[in-house]
Parts: sequence; C-alpha cells; structure tokens
Amino acid sequence: MDLDVLNMFVIAGGTLAIPILAFVASFLLWPSALIKIYYWYWRRALGMQVRYANYDDYRFCFSYRGRPGFRPSILMLHGFSAHKDMWLSVVKFLPKNLHLVCVDMPGHEGTTRSSLDDYSINGQVKRIHQFVECIKLNRKPFHLIGTSMGGNVAGVYAAQYPAEICSLSLVCPAGLPYPTDNKFLKHLRELKESERIDRIPLIPSTPEEMADMLKLCSYVRFKVPQQILQGLVDVRIPHNEFYRKLFLEIIAEKSRHALHENMSKIKAPTQIIWGKQDQVLDVSGADVLAKSVSDCQVHILENCGHSVVVERPRKTAKLILEFFALVHNTENNKKLA
Repeated sequence: MDLDVLNMFVIAGGTLAIPILAFVASFLLWPSALIKIYYWYWRRALGMQVRYANYDDYRFCFSYRGRPGFRPSILMLHGFSAHKDMWLSVVKFLPKNLHLVCVDMPGHEGTTRSSLDDYSINGQVKRIHQFVECIKLNRKPFHLIGTSMGGNVAGVYAAQYPAEICSLSLVCPAGLPYPTDNKFLKHLRELKESERIDRIPLIPSTPEEMADMLKLCSYVRFKVPQQILQGLVDVRIPHNEFYRKLFLEIIAEKSRHALHENMSKIKAPTQIIWGKQDQVLDVSGADVLAKSVSDCQVHILENCGHSVVVERPRKTAKLILEFFALVHNTENNKKLA
C-alpha cells in the first residue's frame, strides 16, 4: 500500500476516533449530559423551538412549532417531575401545520422555581393562565392537553376559564377519587401515616429506584442500560427536594381531588385517554369523569400503563387528531348552518 494512502487512513481513523471516544466517554462518565443532548437533537429534528416568556419577574420556558392559524392552537401540559420534552414522542406523529406549544410546568426545568410560589393545583392553574396571556394563546379558544398532574391542571383550567378552551384531552389525569384502589395509592397512605416522605416511589435517588419507577409507570418493560438509569437519576437528584415539596402539595387536601371538584364545570368537548394497566392512577377514574362531564368520550388503551405518552405515542397522537378533527369539523358545520 502506498505510504500516502496509509497515512490518509491513519489520519481518517484518528479523526473518526475522536468523536467516537467522546461519545463513549460521555456515555460512561456523563450520561446525564448525553440525555440533554438527546433531547436537544430530538427537538431540532422535529422543528420544535425553545423560547421564554416573562410575566413580571416570573419566567416560563416553552417549545413550539408552527403558527396560530385557522385551526385552534394546542397547548400540552406535562406531568409531575417531567418537562416539556416528554411530549416529543407524540409531537413526532402530529402534522407540522398545527400550532403546538409545550410548556415547562411551574418549578420544572426552565420555568421559574420559587419557594414562595403556590404549587397547589389552583396555584398552577393561575400560573398557566399567566403563560397563556403572555404568549396571547387565548386570542381565540385553544385545545388543551394534560397528562397526570398536568391533566389535573388542564381539567381545572378548562373549568375555570371555559371561554378559552374549545376542546380538552385528559391523559390518565390526577385529581380524582378512584373507585378502585391500587397498590401505589395504598403505599402512599402508608408513607403519609409513617411520615416517610423520603421513600416516595416517584422520586428516585438511585439507578435501582429509577428502574422501579419505570416499572411502576409503564406496562411495557423497557430494557434501560445501567448508565442511562444513572444519567436519569443524575438529572433528577438536584431537583428531588423540590419534587418532594410539590408532591406533598398536590396530594394534600387542597389539591388531591381538584379535578373532581371542578369537573361538572367543564363545558368543552372532552376526551379521556387512559392505560388499562395504569398502576399509578387507576383506570376507574375514567368512569368518574365520563359520568360528570357532559360531552365526553373515553378511550382505554390495552397493554398500557401510566406513561401513555411514552408507551403509545402513535396511538395517542392518532386519538387526539381524530377527536380534534371531529370537534372542529362539527363546530365549523354549525357556523355554516
């Protein structure tokens, strides 16, 4: 082999080795950094842009795609201890001509966290309304989606600001009395009685506890490498004290049944999506809502747990789009009649 050609291969090999070694080092030494890069890349690939909105001295972080148009905008509220990027798996299956907004909930990720803030469900509803006003999303009624804690907030928002919501999708929402008790809720009562708030299953502090949380939240058993589990824990640990405070706030008397207390005031057409094997918030909550919300349709997903958005993103997007189209085609027909 010609010496110049050999040198070229050596140089090329060395050049390729640098990013490969950097990737391996990141995976082994800084898995949390790799996770952040992963979300950054996914947002970029899906065309989601990150922006900030300020309400006085309070800052909201959100991502969006598209512009307000003929069809209603869609606002998506994530669950406890998550962030705006949890919706990316669903965004992937939504049309690019829809105006989508995913916001970090109060105290989460890039949105302001203050020890003086009210993190009750009503307090969060007020903050989300401030965000909506900041970006002028309520110039005309919009479609609101929320999951888990975000579903509790979304339902109460729709009840308190009915003129702003044209339709509502609640994905396994919190805030209800569940006719069927489950192991998780029983465990919570035991923790509350023993005051062992350091053992909340949804606030892991080790890779093993993270693996247990994933099993609790998902029916599908994901095979997650130890290094990724460590990275997921590393990302969360600095926030665990806040998560404990927030968790105790949303299960307290003031917030525990907030959606139940407001559901009869929901006037917008409503869609309920729930995983049949949800071990966190029992699927029996779907019947509670269906009996009290006048215009409501229910979808129960087989072989699916609490993390509906992660486990069944394509199906979730399909159901939302079908409901969205049905509601707004009906509304347009009424206007033309």
